[in-house]
Amino acid sequence: MSHNAKYLALARQQARASFSESSPAANTLQAQSQAQADNHINRQSTNSLVVFASQESFEQTARSLALRLSVPFVDTPCFDDCEVMLKLDESGLSLTDGTLTIQGNFTKMRSRIAPNKVSRELIVRAAKVKGVENPVAIDATAGLGEDSFLLAAAGFTVHLYERNPVIAALLQDAINRAMETPGIEQIAHRMHVVETDSVKALPHLQTAPDIVLLDPMFPEKHKSSQAKKKLQLLQRLEAPCADEAALLDAALSAHPRKIVIKRPIKGPYLAGRKPDYSLTGKAIRYDCFSLAR
Repeated sequence: MSHNAKYLALARQQARASFSESSPAANTLQAQSQAQADNHINRQSTNSLVVFASQESFEQTARSLALRLSVPFVDTPCFDDCEVMLKLDESGLSLTDGTLTIQGNFTKMRSRIAPNKVSRELIVRAAKVKGVENPVAIDATAGLGEDSFLLAAAGFTVHLYERNPVIAALLQDAINRAMETPGIEQIAHRMHVVETDSVKALPHLQTAPDIVLLDPMFPEKHKSSQAKKKLQLLQRLEAPCADEAALLDAALSAHPRKIVIKRPIKGPYLAGRKPDYSLTGKAIRYDCFSLAR
């Protein structure tokens, strides 16, 4: 197995082990994770997704991923018999439909994490908790983890909950590569992926986080046509939140110090509930609930 293939497998194990050591609820979450992944895959069409390795050195890792996702591994990329493909190559793991490609990439965010810049990021300002030296956040709708990366750069330990196993694999791969990238490796080590449905997992935590971040998928009006198409590509795997009230109630049940909700700048409040305050940027806003412990 090549060095790249080894770290793809080993870093995934390390990230999961890190969460297991840091949270008393880990065993429950791991069991829920497996059940949720199995249920999701069982609902998918077998041929809607395939896995492909561009080189023989990546094949063992790609085959293991296909086995875990219960989808076919193919030797030759072809979209006649599938809608989307997970591709493993020298750049990492990506999702493509033959025209558009999505890949988690935290290296592109380097310019935003300088000490004098990251503290000014809207998400970091919204999530700030006074008097907490080593804050812990749960990103309950992780996606590809960009907001979580900014929080980790600001010193948070972040547990990234993602219910869709394909998106979770893309996210874990991005973190794995970041762990091997000088300058952002320490940030990546503070990010831990958990494959689970946050609506079901959050009420059963034994240790309350400081922050719960909610970012239900929504189409941002300022996005380019290509960005909107990439969002639609993700939505083939995971539809936008169907029950906003259940998501917010689950976040409340985790008893955090604060809930931070990412919304379109002119969008309605999540589940129609007015927050304590909001921080507004050019295109988005963060609605914040401050909760007493």
